[in-house]
Amino acid sequence: MATTTFPAVLAVPRRSLSRTIALYAKEAKYELINKTRIPVYALSTIAIPLMFYVLFGIVLGNASDRRDNATYMLATMGCFGTMAVALFGFGVSLAMERGQGWLQVKRASPMPVSAYFLAKLFAAVVFSTVIMLLLLSVGIAFGGVRLPFATAVELVGILVAGSIPFSAMGLAIGYFAKPNSAPAVVNLIYLPMSFCSGLWIPLSVLPHGLRALATILPPYHLSQLALNAVGMAPNPTPAWGHVEALLACTLLFLGLAAWGYRRDEGKLYG
Repeated sequence: MATTTFPAVLAVPRRSLSRTIALYAKEAKYELINKTRIPVYALSTIAIPLMFYVLFGIVLGNASDRRDNATYMLATMGCFGTMAVALFGFGVSLAMERGQGWLQVKRASPMPVSAYFLAKLFAAVVFSTVIMLLLLSVGIAFGGVRLPFATAVELVGILVAGSIPFSAMGLAIGYFAKPNSAPAVVNLIYLPMSFCSGLWIPLSVLPHGLRALATILPPYHLSQLALNAVGMAPNPTPAWGHVEALLACTLLFLGLAAWGYRRDEGKLYG
């Protein structure tokens, strides 16, 4: 019996701009709802930086220089919180969803793959903003922090924008870490990196070797931008150097993530 074959045609859905925007907005909305419904993620990413800030920035600070210490730690703990949100929101979440086959479901749907990643970035930005506003409120109420409104806005903007390079890092981790080991991998990366970058204690009290290591770590560059904004940087340096370093890190980790993405495609589709 004769058979007739037809060439496969890739069907690309056509959407109006308004429908495309609505699709991206809906994906972002449900990603945010998903994150808020996971207490381990929502509470830990918000509570841990806040707890560290109260401990190191207010309780353990000398009464004579409490305001300066609280202002300094506001910048560094803000960086610490931004890192946690991005690395756990991308790294752990992506690794687990890969293991569950959720990414395959997303690929089979007509949703653009970029909507999935932008939704996670949106959630990271929202959580980073919440963390910064809480830290700022605690610093003002209990640490004596006094920042001009424009400076406070600049600080929040710098640290929220700083979630982008760490989101790229989390994206790379998510494509290479196993679902069960992803939380441990993220902790093994971001906790030592935070300490070596001077986020918990000033770099001046760390050994010379660690101070040299800090200059190649992304948290150091983000924290220096934040400290420059509040006028607390020990050795102020031009902002463009730190921005360039963060951009280079972002491109590096996006390249690694793209490699992992193509590797997954090859395993699934040959």
